[in-house]
Amino acid sequence: MTKYIRVRSQPGERFVEFDFAIGDPALFVELVMPPRAFEHFCQTQGAVAMTPEQTAEVDAQLEKWRYGEGTLMAQNQNRSANNNNSELGN
Repeated sequence: MTKYIRVRSQPGERFVEFDFAIGDPALFVELVMPPRAFEHFCQTQGAVAMTPEQTAEVDAQLEKWRYGEGTLMAQNQNRSANNNNSELGN
């Protein structure tokens, strides 16, 4: 089974924060390791980075889980996102 990683921390930080999944990128655990341990972990596991498409799908699923569909929270989230985009000139 393919093992996936998605780094969430910024380059050069003291610890690497990342998601690790086996088989399905949407089913992951969040892990934190020092950079050298992270590199060793990835090599040992044979992990590959999630593709941009996989990342987008995972994010979409997290949004549905977090805010639901057709709920007041989802409407508030959508309204907030639209307001932020209009303030940025998007």
